[in-house]
Amino acid sequence: MTMAHKAKAVLGAVCALGMLFGNAHAASQGDFSDMEPVNLRLAHVVNEQDGFHIAAEKFQELVEERTGGKITVEIYPNAQLGDERTLLESMQVGTVDMGVITNGPVANFVEEIAVLELPFLFPSREAAYEVLDGPIGQDLLDELERVNLKGLAYAERGFRNLTNSRGPVSAPEDLDGLRLRVMENPVYVDTFRALGANAVPMAWTEALTAMQQGTIDGQENPVNVVHSFDLHETQTHMTMTRHTYAPALFVMGLPVWQQMPEAAQEVLENAAQEAAEHERRVNAEMEGEQLQELREAGMEINTNPDLAAFREAVKPVYEEYADQFGDYLPRIREALD
Repeated sequence: MTMAHKAKAVLGAVCALGMLFGNAHAASQGDFSDMEPVNLRLAHVVNEQDGFHIAAEKFQELVEERTGGKITVEIYPNAQLGDERTLLESMQVGTVDMGVITNGPVANFVEEIAVLELPFLFPSREAAYEVLDGPIGQDLLDELERVNLKGLAYAERGFRNLTNSRGPVSAPEDLDGLRLRVMENPVYVDTFRALGANAVPMAWTEALTAMQQGTIDGQENPVNVVHSFDLHETQTHMTMTRHTYAPALFVMGLPVWQQMPEAAQEVLENAAQEAAEHERRVNAEMEGEQLQELREAGMEINTNPDLAAFREAVKPVYEEYADQFGDYLPRIREALD
């Protein structure tokens, strides 16, 4: 850990102690009595059954309650305001206020955060939460300010798994030539090329059409996405590779954030963290039920692929990216030991 990181950790601990013993003021509805009403436009690209929408609705509820309705949140699902790259660009210039965004597209703006996309990095949800909710995760969120964005908290996309319409996948050789949609992110592209797939980067909205038309064979996403988008209609097989734990970020445009009074910033950060944790719990509770419904709908699910072979096949990805994320990869590995 660098001296800067140590200093930041100490400062965080001091602030936490201050709050514990009453030395820090917690925002209350009274702090907003003289505030002009503000409406925040929060966008995401998935449907109303998805975890992103669950997180957005919880955030909306908490913010409006804690500000006495002075800050309201208007949610735009289903990519109404654009794909995830477009949403981030819109936040930078202030035409969209905030969003719940998959980590992969965020990494196109801040390279360091792509460290979280490395395959088989986190052994469990709990290990991921420990890193993301601690100093490492906060430092990564802070990196977004370089590109005129403000990271508030890590919600969850979840552990990603493979689906396809071609046949069973148990080992990397089964991916040979498979046309697989991946997020528009170099780590994902290189990971699946290392596994032998024909990795095709594209926006999610385009991928849905491509699966229906048969121009791609498969995709990779968490169970909640496979379920909420009825992917069993085009994808006959799922393999529980759990190859990447994918966070999602509550992100605001920095210009909008900087216009907010301090009490409002406190409410927004706390509400984002609580909404993120709420969505994580919902995802964990629902996964078993969703898998059963997918099986009943006819999807064949392989729960025991050769994960050792998959991990071996992606070692070149770590060699390629070892020095591209500053000190974040060694810090995460140290935290996980």
